[in-house]
Amino acid sequence: MPSPAIELVGVTKRFLTPSGTAYTALRDLNVAIGIGEFCAVVGPTGCGKSTTLALISGLEPPSEGEVVVGGVAVRGVGKEVGYVFQTDAVFPWKNVLDNVATGPRFRGVARADAEGRAREWIARVGLAGFERYYPHQLSGGMRKRAALAQTLINEPRILLMDEPFSALDVQTRTLMENELLQLWSATRSSVVFVTHDLEEAIALADRVVVLTAGPGTVKGIYPVSLPRPRNVAEIRFQPQFARIYEEIWNDLRDEVLLSYERSKRSLA
Repeated sequence: MPSPAIELVGVTKRFLTPSGTAYTALRDLNVAIGIGEFCAVVGPTGCGKSTTLALISGLEPPSEGEVVVGGVAVRGVGKEVGYVFQTDAVFPWKNVLDNVATGPRFRGVARADAEGRAREWIARVGLAGFERYYPHQLSGGMRKRAALAQTLINEPRILLMDEPFSALDVQTRTLMENELLQLWSATRSSVVFVTHDLEEAIALADRVVVLTAGPGTVKGIYPVSLPRPRNVAEIRFQPQFARIYEEIWNDLRDEVLLSYERSKRSLA
């Protein structure tokens, strides 16, 4: 069996609170993600989903355990990792072309070559003709397309996505989910996709990882045995989708309720 693209082995992450006490976000987290696999991570608010991405990316070090990417222990931010945030990380003072070309230019690619590659990716995400537009001139969906191109142009082997479509309306979100699947099928990056939406997780992923209420650890890992290619708007109507949803929700529901009860007690 080939080595996983990503491994988190016995990972615990603690943060220092303003009062000086330690807050444990993740505890004894063990998960492996295969090469070219699309893995979704779900769990209640505060379970450490975003922290998991920060650890894989190298933005945060683990307090205990080890994070391994491509067979090498993570000791900082690696060039092979791309990160798409919930809030668009495009530069507001740059137009679409310059935004998308930023990664290659930063890596030393000549301007003409970087812009040529940027135009190709802009076309691939459906923004041809908008190269000279600035982010404030684009819709939310168009900005998200620009952010995807900005990340994917660097050809990351690992693609981390933190609720990237949560701010979009339902119709645009569905379009972007399908766009993502088409781009992923061409690049075959290993994807870790964080979402609160269980339907989105099932529609997109090969496997769904359920985290417990904080401190987060793996409660269950579920394979998604739905055929590809997928249309996320249509696949939700398949009987197998409903069966997978019910199975995962039975596991996730208890953690959501526990997190909700904790939040009520903290406000009392």
